[in-house]
Amino acid sequence: MANLKEIRNRIVSVSSTMQITSAMKMVSAAKLKKAQDAITAMRPYSEKLTELIQSLSASLEGDVAANYTTQREVKKVLVVAITSNRGLCGALNSNVLKQVKILTEKYGHDNVGIFAIGKKANDGLHKTNYVIANRSDIFDDLTFDNTAEIAQSLTHLFLDGEYDKVELVYNQFVNAATQNVVNEQFLPLAPIKGAAAISSDYIFEPSKEEIVLELIPKSLKTQLYKAVRDSFAAEHGARMTAMHKATDNATDLRNQLKLTYNKARQAAITGEILEIVGGAEALNN
Repeated sequence: MANLKEIRNRIVSVSSTMQITSAMKMVSAAKLKKAQDAITAMRPYSEKLTELIQSLSASLEGDVAANYTTQREVKKVLVVAITSNRGLCGALNSNVLKQVKILTEKYGHDNVGIFAIGKKANDGLHKTNYVIANRSDIFDDLTFDNTAEIAQSLTHLFLDGEYDKVELVYNQFVNAATQNVVNEQFLPLAPIKGAAAISSDYIFEPSKEEIVLELIPKSLKTQLYKAVRDSFAAEHGARMTAMHKATDNATDLRNQLKLTYNKARQAAITGEILEIVGGAEALNN
């Protein structure tokens, strides 16, 4: 059994750790509320805009939107891995990295480039030599304009023919305890499934072609912004849950150590009393 001093030191250490995890939990809980409200309000708009673009593109004649919709032979694929800049959020980042590795094996290591958004993605994948860019700074100032710059870069890489397909891999926020890894096609625009194109009975002003060409870049920017926002909310939800569990585990460990300390202290006191009684009996005899 460890001596009393060692047990005391462990109790102090565990108590300090518990204070840190508890503080991190409270900080993430405060940030989660704002991030959750933002993604909840944005998600319906983004999904409806994407659906509208797909319907309009499907109803167009000719090659007006062909640059964005043509399904080329997939030779080079760009995978956009969205993670957090910080750890201590459970398996949030490792799940994204696992999905990226699955895609890399699917398309072939030599046919995949990785665009990292978040330090954890860059740190986990930079050894593979497939990371072509890293934009970890986006989380320092998470705004639509800053995300739009990244969306434009991805769009140019696709339109210039450097990559035939662009896919997003990120964590979709469900609730504080649940985050789902999503593999979402960014470019080319996926054809709409299970629904007919918008009826030609509608009158468009300006023309349908102009609307599509104007909305497609905005739709792509909004799609990427939603993905980053989803990942940001999922990060705080995962961290809050992880820190809550860590605090509970630290509390249990501290209680066990206190019980062990009290038992050891009681045993030491009992031993001292027995020595005193034994010495007194020896003197009396």
